Amino acid sequence: MKNRYPLWISIPFVVLVFILSACTGETESSAPPETAAPETESASSPLSGQEPVEEATRPETESFELMTTEGNQSLEAVLHQGEGFSLYVFEKFAFDAAAGRLSLSSNPDYYVDIEPLPSDYDSAQLKAAGKEELSQFGEVSDYSGELVEHPLVSTELYLQASGAEGISDYIVWASETGAVFLFRIHNPKGEDASDFAGPVLISLSTVLSDT
Repeated sequence: MKNRYPLWISIPFVVLVFILSACTGETESSAPPETAAPETESASSPLSGQEPVEEATRPETESFELMTTEGNQSLEAVLHQGEGFSLYVFEKFAFDAAAGRLSLSSNPDYYVDIEPLPSDYDSAQLKAAGKEELSQFGEVSDYSGELVEHPLVSTELYLQASGAEGISDYIVWASETGAVFLFRIHNPKGEDASDFAGPVLISLSTVLSDT
């Protein structure tokens, strides 16, 4: 039976950042680096007789701890509204609300597409589609399940392909309110890989449905 946990769980973060940065040479098959998971606020119900509002009145800005090669850093992120969900976005990132795309401002080739899934989504169908989609990028690994010291904590589906062009992820994840999302992460080979991987995972862990 394949080990359900990715190899990066037992590797120090500094080494992981080096691996991602090394995409300029040889691409490593490794799941995203471990980072500190942020705390999210509990949703509150709208007042009776009033128009529905976003479930939680989330702060406009939040600070998150991120472990880097330079040590532990506190970075501020700004709340952004998407189509049916919100999330926190760091300074070096841009968010296209209409497309649901979060990308690195300096290099939009590094991006993640965020797609809310319907309540009747088909897990088996998604897994098959994900494997087919990722197969063009390299060998596909399955890291589904509990993720130790990972911002997303656990996933229903976590497929990753690593190849000559970089790393691509296909993730089905449920927020704390139970809403389910599909994340398609594209992390190409290049010097921006490490700047993208850590912060983008923290942002994804803050995705919260409006309903």
